[in-house]
Amino acid sequence: MEHSVVFSFFLIFSGAAVLASLALYTRQPLLVAYVVLGALLGPWGFKAVSDTNLLADISHVGIIFLLFLLGLDMQPAHLIHMLRKATLVAIISSIAFMGLGYGVGVLFGFGQMESIVIGAAVMFSSTIIGIKLLPTTVLHHRHTGELVVGLLLLQDVVAILVLLLLNSGSDDSAGMNFARSLLALPLLALFAWGFVRWVLLPLLQRFDRFHEYIFLAAIGWCLGLAEAAVYVGLSAEMGAFIAGVALATSPISQYIATSLKPLRDFFLILFFFSVGASFNLTLIDDILLPALALTVAVLALKPVVFRYLLTGISESPDTGWEIGFRLGQISEFSLLIAYLAFAGGLIGTEASHVIQATAILSFLLSTYVVIFRYPSPIAISDRLRRD
Repeated sequence: MEHSVVFSFFLIFSGAAVLASLALYTRQPLLVAYVVLGALLGPWGFKAVSDTNLLADISHVGIIFLLFLLGLDMQPAHLIHMLRKATLVAIISSIAFMGLGYGVGVLFGFGQMESIVIGAAVMFSSTIIGIKLLPTTVLHHRHTGELVVGLLLLQDVVAILVLLLLNSGSDDSAGMNFARSLLALPLLALFAWGFVRWVLLPLLQRFDRFHEYIFLAAIGWCLGLAEAAVYVGLSAEMGAFIAGVALATSPISQYIATSLKPLRDFFLILFFFSVGASFNLTLIDDILLPALALTVAVLALKPVVFRYLLTGISESPDTGWEIGFRLGQISEFSLLIAYLAFAGGLIGTEASHVIQATAILSFLLSTYVVIFRYPSPIAISDRLRRD
């Protein structure tokens, strides 16, 4: 039975409130409640919410706002220094994780192309999990937060390249489309800097008494540059991040960040719900073993790889372990890779759902690891809870 969007939102947020209450009473992460609710109410559960594609599109806005808010707190000089330091670690770790996913795929009998796609899907860590579990003081003012953000951004660039390859196809224009997208990144950043300096900031300064105008202008700027990024072959997330960085030097950036946080959380709840709802529960028997093996391999080896690579660039072992555990899952980009590869006929249903199941399991289990070991806004222990 089809329900209206309003009724679907009622089920999602009322159900999330109930499960979130249970999660807090039992000292569980709220992210778990949202994913479980999606599995229960989605088309493979009680079928109460059936249009998961619409919800996934809406929830994507939450990721865009997350990257925009992150950019608002990143000074360009610090960002350039951070990216320069983390580049080698990001490249070597991506190659290592690609090999890990490929090896697990071959071990469980998947074809060459399917194993390559599985390897590509486990190269990246989750921007949402990594940033959401960082306390604000660590995220914006400490070295650990800077390294986490730098690695995530560099991984996002690699993920965009993978997605561009999947979207380019095999025709004669594929190489040209790919090169155009690579050129578009610095040009988009230059446009953003000029527009903010000569258009947006003068407007905000002139009408700074009207808070509603600032709110609307910030959202328009974020979504506008996100769409511009998609138009030139990049990702909406990358465009939103550039939009935030371009505004970061303005004194008004912190006011904008504070105003948009509730809106971001609204859409992120929808994102985690859609992750749970989109998973086909009837395939569990077929994909459980390879998904568990891949999840265990990711959770066990990602922290080790990051730890040794980071100590190789003069970071302390403690910092290396913490960053490794915070980035010890696969990414929301992994889900997109699975969807695109399946739609393009590169992988079958089982391989696609192995990637999806690994994403869900690694999201949940890595969250538990972090909240029991390190400071986070949703830590179980009062001693570790930071905001």
